[in-house]
Amino acid sequence: MLLDEVQYAISRAELLNHDQPVRLYGVLNGLLHLGNVDVYVTGSNSKLLSRDIATEFRGRGDVVAVYPLSFAEFQPLSGLEKHAALETYLQYGGLPYLLKVAAEEDKYQYLKDLFDEIYFKDIEERYQVNLPNVLRELNLVLCSTVGSLTNAGKIARTLESVRHLKVDSETIATYLGYLTDSFLFTKAQRFDVKGKRYFSYPAKYYCTDLGLRNAGLEMRQNEESHLLENCLFNELLCRGCRVDVGVMPLMNKDCAGHWHQQSCEIDFVVNKGARKYYIQSALYMEEESKIATELRPLHAVNDSFKKIVISKSYGKSWVDERGILRINPVDFLLDEHSLER
Repeated sequence: MLLDEVQYAISRAELLNHDQPVRLYGVLNGLLHLGNVDVYVTGSNSKLLSRDIATEFRGRGDVVAVYPLSFAEFQPLSGLEKHAALETYLQYGGLPYLLKVAAEEDKYQYLKDLFDEIYFKDIEERYQVNLPNVLRELNLVLCSTVGSLTNAGKIARTLESVRHLKVDSETIATYLGYLTDSFLFTKAQRFDVKGKRYFSYPAKYYCTDLGLRNAGLEMRQNEESHLLENCLFNELLCRGCRVDVGVMPLMNKDCAGHWHQQSCEIDFVVNKGARKYYIQSALYMEEESKIATELRPLHAVNDSFKKIVISKSYGKSWVDERGILRINPVDFLLDEHSLER
C-alpha cells in the first residue's frame, strides 16, 4: 500500500500546533497489523513522520530520504563529458525530469514553475503563512548567501535594511523551520573541533537542489565556488553522512608581536558511523596564501582522522607528506569510495 504526499492527510491545526497526527498514525498502525501488507508513506515535510518514527513505529519502520540525482547518477544519463556535465549539474541541479528537457530556457522555466507553483504555494497554504512576501524574501537571502554563516536575527536586520521589511527574529526563525522542513534547505551546525561542542548559532544553510536555487535567483549569482561547496555538501548527505561546519581556534601573532586567538573554518566535519573526515572545498588553490589558509586548520587538528582537500586545481589525486588527500571535484563526486582513497 502506497500513501503518497501524506501531509495532505494532516489537518493544519495538528501541523501548526506540532501535535502528533493521531488519526493518520492510528490508520498506519492498523495497517501494520496486516501480515500481508507492506506500507510505504511518502511526504514532502520532514516532521510529519521522521520525528515520530522512533516512538509510534518503534522497530517496525524505516525513514528513507530521497534526494535529487547525485552527480554520479546524473553524469552518465546526461550523455555529457564529465567536466561539462559538472557545469550543467551546478547550474540546473539533479531533478530527473530535466534529463528529458533539451533547451536551456525550457529547463529554467520548469524549475521556475516548480519553485513558484509547487514549493511555495504548498508551504504558504500548509502553514497558513501570514507574511508570504517575507517568506519569499527569506528564501532569496538564503539562496544568495548559500554557505555563509547566518542566524534569524542577522536575516531580520538584512531584510529591514535592504528590503525595507520590518520583521522580528522569531518570525524569521519560524519561517526558516518551514523551509528546512519542506526540504528546500538543509541546516549545517557549527562544531568546535577542539572543544567538542556545538554552537547554537550562527549556522549555514545549503540548498537541497542547485537548480531550484539558481531558478529562484533567475540564474544570477552563479558563483562557482559557492555552488561547488553546496554540491559537495549534498553529496555527503546522499552518502549517509552527518555534515557539520568545523570551527578550529588558532593562535595568531599580530605585527606588534602579540598573540591573539582566531577561529578558522573547516568547511565540513563529516561523520559516518565511527569514521570522521575533515574536508576543505576550494575552487582553486594556486596562490601560496590561499594554500596556507586552507591547509592551516587541517594541520592544526590533533587527531588521526582523514583530511581531504577538494579543488579544481588538482588533476590526478594524490596524498601529500602530511597525509592529506588532494583530489579534484569530478573524481570525488564520481567515485563512491572517494572518502576512503
